[in-house]
Amino acid sequence: MEILKKPRYVREDRCIACGACTEKCPGKFDDKYNADLKARTAIYVEYPQAVPLKYAINPDVCLKLTKDKCGTCETVCPADAIDYTMTEQTLTIDAGSIILAPGFTPFDPSRFDNYQYANFANVVTSMEFERLLSATGPTMGHVTTFPKLPAVPKKKKDKLLAQKRKDPKKIAWFQCVGSRDINKCDNPYCSSVCCMYAVKEAIIAKEHAGNDLDCAIFFMDMRTPGKEFEKYYENAKHKHGINFIRSRVHSVTEDPDTGDLFIQYVDEMGQIIKDTYDMIVLSVGLEITKETRAFAKKFNIDITESGFAKTGSFEPVTTSRDGIYVSGVFNNPKDIPESVLDASAAASAAGDALAEVRNTLTREIPVVRETNVVGDRPNIGVFICDCGSNIAGVVDCPHVTEYAATLPYVTVAEETTYACSQDAQDKMVEIIKEKGLNRIVVAACTPKTHEPLFQETLKSAGLNKYLFEMTNIRNHNSWVHKNNPDLATDKAKDLVRMAVAKAGLAQPLKEEKINVNASVMVVGGGLAGMTAARSLASQGYETHIIEKKDCLGGEALKLWKTAQGEDVQQHLSALIKEIQADGNIVVHTNTTLEGVDGFVGNFTSQLKTDGKTTVLEHGVAVLATGAKALEPDEYSFGKDDRIIRTLDLDRMFRENDPKLDRVQSAVFIQCVGSREPQRPYCSRVCCTHSVDNAIALKEKNPQMDVFILYRDIRTYGERELLYKKAREKGVIFIRYDVENKPRVVVEKDSLEITVIDHVLNQPVTIHADLLTLAAALVPRKDERLANFFKVPLNDEGFFVEKHAKLGPAEFATDGVFVAGSGHYPKPVNEAVTQGRAAASRALTLLAKKDNLFTSGTIASVDVQKCSACGVCVSICPYNAPAFIAEGRFEGKTEVNPVLCKGCGLCVASCRSGAIHLRGFDTNQILSQIFALDEVV
Repeated sequence: MEILKKPRYVREDRCIACGACTEKCPGKFDDKYNADLKARTAIYVEYPQAVPLKYAINPDVCLKLTKDKCGTCETVCPADAIDYTMTEQTLTIDAGSIILAPGFTPFDPSRFDNYQYANFANVVTSMEFERLLSATGPTMGHVTTFPKLPAVPKKKKDKLLAQKRKDPKKIAWFQCVGSRDINKCDNPYCSSVCCMYAVKEAIIAKEHAGNDLDCAIFFMDMRTPGKEFEKYYENAKHKHGINFIRSRVHSVTEDPDTGDLFIQYVDEMGQIIKDTYDMIVLSVGLEITKETRAFAKKFNIDITESGFAKTGSFEPVTTSRDGIYVSGVFNNPKDIPESVLDASAAASAAGDALAEVRNTLTREIPVVRETNVVGDRPNIGVFICDCGSNIAGVVDCPHVTEYAATLPYVTVAEETTYACSQDAQDKMVEIIKEKGLNRIVVAACTPKTHEPLFQETLKSAGLNKYLFEMTNIRNHNSWVHKNNPDLATDKAKDLVRMAVAKAGLAQPLKEEKINVNASVMVVGGGLAGMTAARSLASQGYETHIIEKKDCLGGEALKLWKTAQGEDVQQHLSALIKEIQADGNIVVHTNTTLEGVDGFVGNFTSQLKTDGKTTVLEHGVAVLATGAKALEPDEYSFGKDDRIIRTLDLDRMFRENDPKLDRVQSAVFIQCVGSREPQRPYCSRVCCTHSVDNAIALKEKNPQMDVFILYRDIRTYGERELLYKKAREKGVIFIRYDVENKPRVVVEKDSLEITVIDHVLNQPVTIHADLLTLAAALVPRKDERLANFFKVPLNDEGFFVEKHAKLGPAEFATDGVFVAGSGHYPKPVNEAVTQGRAAASRALTLLAKKDNLFTSGTIASVDVQKCSACGVCVSICPYNAPAFIAEGRFEGKTEVNPVLCKGCGLCVASCRSGAIHLRGFDTNQILSQIFALDEVV
């Protein structure tokens, strides 16, 4: 495939992202990252965390490129990175698979004349408000009216407006702007993310502006179906005092003198309410651009009418064209966790297709032999980084360098402009070799991002990477003392002196190699578990599925069809046959897990099958234990066979039950057991499932009366089209409050269901032949399994992932991954996606089995001093310390280097002083403290 690469006009191999160029650049254009609320220079970096963190020039506004004038950035660039002669390049790439992730654009509400976004300064979009709340935004987190005005207005008109600026006391959010709308725009789908980000913005706004800020969110349905989302919504109402008003505001008017905004709306009781707000935030939806549609056409892949890629529920990241996969919002509207899962799943799908050629293009980096410096006198090199004006603009770096040269054991003290640049790294390697340095100190910016870089430099020079100490004279010094350069210089000297003292005591540390067993255990033979197993097996890894029932399939065996109309049993049967025929997959049915020992790469599990115990050794584990439908204890469930659950209705459809032919009136009740104190979460799948089944009943008998009694309809994404279709077919939706639930009375001839109609505010009685309860999905709550792998469960019993957004398919316990409804309720396509994602994350570990090492910074025990008190064993969150079972030191403790994370908790709690943290031992810490004597 051919790729057109536009010129950056900045050489990536030289740019060190110092920012010197942007400080002098006179060219200006709208800053898209800050939602056009401020201007940026013609040479810019897209945003502070951009990858790669390299500057680029906008050729449309650069004076040098448009008029052959200026050229200041080239003059001031210390790295000689500016190149105005760059041109477009066409790159040809031979690819076995392609993953498309072109993203989305926020909806532009300027076309809506009723909200007057284009005309009223205090009507802003949610993206603009997001930047206002950010500490790195145009107002540095301060919420103010007239946000589009420059911070320092120069024009007379702007100055007059700036005088009217004030801190808002009342802010309103309008939901579904550019979503769920076929009247003013062609976006009938739900954008999935707007409700949650509006709630988040309202809470943060109150944190910034104070609790007296009045925040109101105007909505149609509050859609918070994600994990922990419902709790967040309830906290917003009851803890933070956010007002949620169920109403669709028609229009906005303005007081031209003050900029205040007037609205008029109808409340739930039918009353017309007039109100005034200082600011209105339009919660804009996600939209696929025309460019992306053209992009899809170029790749010859099918898209939906709304522009999203067409995929199936059982292959949710696979497009209509073989070898091309999709992830992110281009797949369907979704939030960050779902996008991250999509990305991993797409990588898994692409990896499956390319498994046969894995490692054929791999190039190995030559390993430099490590010099043995044990017992050698410390020979320290200190490198002081100017970091452009970031450090040198405040700290007297030459003076600090001269001072460093006078410290004990320091052989070389060098000042460098940008220590992180490749040129500086190469020079550092030369100096280490030439001077025979055996300890290195770098005084620069944050070790959080740069320490690994410098450690790799040490390895290139033949030194153990732990013979390195880094001190932060930017974040901890020049940035916080920028108004006091003398103090900053003295503090830099103190920090360097402390680092040198610690470095002098540094010793080479050893990283233990982890021998990884290349087999995998998947606990749970449902849809997510089988998907993960199939992906792992297709890439050549022996995979064992542990299923406690006598067959595979899990709860999916009870489903009829997906939201997209696919026959679940047909696809499930094909998947089971594929699993059973795969030589790399071993299925253990009627099997339970009785115990787990070991750690990442080396687990040993005890399996019990029909009373017989076997041992399985494996390197990683995937937990896909699923969830099940609640047995309701309300609405007369179990007292009459006409009152069923959603899965029972699915069974009737699958079996073409003749009872359905006799149904003339059917009722669905939503949120049965969900969104209540004992289960304060949304079960995510129920609304779509009921709406889909309601449509099926209508299609079976168009004369049938079908009612759905709901609290909020949560048909997120393109599932909204089903909701629209149901209304068109005559399905009647009646909303109820949790404080006033429907009442069910069982009569001989029919079921009598009474509900308060939210429009009439009067009780309505429905005589039904069939009542379907959308029962909550509840987790297995297998605490025993969770304890085996040292993974947490939340209050409701769902597994808690490593990171809600960045690690949604893995646990904090290394080598253990999660998929399916055991993590949180999810429909078929999302279960499959997370199954693939879990496999993908597991593969990243399995693929580097020959290069997997522990950290050198771990705890170790001096058994001679150990008093065998067991405090370290009880206090360690990672179960790294353990009692020695036999031998001379039986009863004493030892630390498993693979499990240890180097947190130091055991060191601090050891009463005997027997535990030491390598790299941060007592003498090293005290040396830094003693080095502060000069300050005291």
